[in-house]
Amino acid sequence: MNLPSAIVRRGIFHSLRFELAFVLLFGVIAPVLALAFFEAGISHGLSRVMNWIGEPVVTNSILGIAVSTIVSIAILRRLRFHPGVAVARSILPVLGMSFGLLLAAIAGLRIEYSNRLIITCFLCVLLARFAITAMRSRAKGVLYFIVPGGRVDLVRELRAAPVFVMDRPSLDSLPDCAIVADLYADLDPEWERFLAEAAISGRPVYHYKQVWEAETGRVQIEHMSENGFGALVPSFAYQKMKRAIDLVLCILALPFVIPLMAACAVAIKWDSQGPVFFRQRRMGFRGVEFSVLKLRTMTEGHAGDDRDLSITRNGDKRITRVGAFLRRTRLDELPQILNIVRGEMSWIGPRPEAVSLSQWYEGEIPFYRYRHIVRPGITGWAQVNQGHVAGLGEVDEKLQYDFYYIKNLSYWLDIVILFRTIRVVFSGFGSK
Repeated sequence: MNLPSAIVRRGIFHSLRFELAFVLLFGVIAPVLALAFFEAGISHGLSRVMNWIGEPVVTNSILGIAVSTIVSIAILRRLRFHPGVAVARSILPVLGMSFGLLLAAIAGLRIEYSNRLIITCFLCVLLARFAITAMRSRAKGVLYFIVPGGRVDLVRELRAAPVFVMDRPSLDSLPDCAIVADLYADLDPEWERFLAEAAISGRPVYHYKQVWEAETGRVQIEHMSENGFGALVPSFAYQKMKRAIDLVLCILALPFVIPLMAACAVAIKWDSQGPVFFRQRRMGFRGVEFSVLKLRTMTEGHAGDDRDLSITRNGDKRITRVGAFLRRTRLDELPQILNIVRGEMSWIGPRPEAVSLSQWYEGEIPFYRYRHIVRPGITGWAQVNQGHVAGLGEVDEKLQYDFYYIKNLSYWLDIVILFRTIRVVFSGFGSK
């Protein structure tokens, strides 16, 4: 996904070379040397230390740690390009994933390794990454300077970065900044010459809409927005790969999901009368209806044909005690793994709406039907940013998040949603 490079904060603390050098030095090299002197003994000299480092069990561990560290740096740097992502909250999950893959590879290939070395380096890399984040929080961020004219006032509403309006078309005394303009507006010739000169001088110049979308994570729905390739249809190649990943994840998740669903089923039967599961007609991929499977969280069930019953409101009295917990933790969505296997859903995508609600929204909101161009998901970009919605005004905003996801469909955005979903599960954000 190509977002403005101005989103990435500038300065020495934000450079890749500094990040690699700092994390590898204090997260890998320093702890390895410290453990080497501790294991070999300082009094035995450098040759004994080098012999310890040269042992296969140590060498294998160092190589694996270095690769895992570099992979985590690459992922964390890429996550900074996505709006609404707090990198500091992503550090531990990303490091845990990269080092977890290292341990899985070691176990699968039966390679000799050092538990002490891997644990020590993991903790040191974690501290080094948080140290860099602390340095960046005190560094100067991006400034947006707006060229007056057109619809750039939309950018002035942003709260994520400082925004200033230019009063004259001159680069003199202009600080290090990103210049934003409505490139489709009929600007005065002097401002057009200024934009050309700014681009020639190497300054970043962006269309206002690109900046607004990148900072808010939403796409305006005045019209259907094309993706980076100038097409309305998302990448077919990635959709096929995503489908394969969905199936693999289902196979891996089943041994954990089945016992968890069994425990939830016992709690549901103990708490209230009625079936454990319920089905509801939802609007799915390419506008085809399907039956979504969920754990029952209410005393009353409905097939999805009644619009009023399909809307869950704050403090809804139909929700049971166990149901409230299942909704808050999203455990009620677990049976939808069957919908994923059947190809009706994906792990990540726009949430499928009840048929009655979808038909209502399609009649009231332009382009609403376009969201069915990708498979609906258990979690999605709108869910981790907005939570549960009911009214037309909220649905309109939700659709902006859905359009952003469709326009920027990529594995990087799916990774962002995955990590933010973990936070949502533990915080209960957006549940009703």
